[in-house]
Amino acid sequence: MSRRTQIDIIVDILKTANNTGVSKTKIVYAANLNFNRASRYLNLLQEKQLIEKNSDTFRITASGKEYLQKASEILQCF
Repeated sequence: MSRRTQIDIIVDILKTANNTGVSKTKIVYAANLNFNRASRYLNLLQEKQLIEKNSDTFRITASGKEYLQKASEILQCF
């Protein structure tokens, strides 16, 4: 079984937060991460403005939706 790439993990997180605001716990379970790794990825995604945090929930931004679409298309080629 191959290891997931950073892009695979980011796509999983963005898919989870795609339509509605979700908690960090939901992201951890849906993306199969521990809380420390999830925190690092969520911070990265916030810095890149692909995801935004509102109180205790995370939601994908317009830029995040565009990134998700393009990354998903690329990953389907492999």
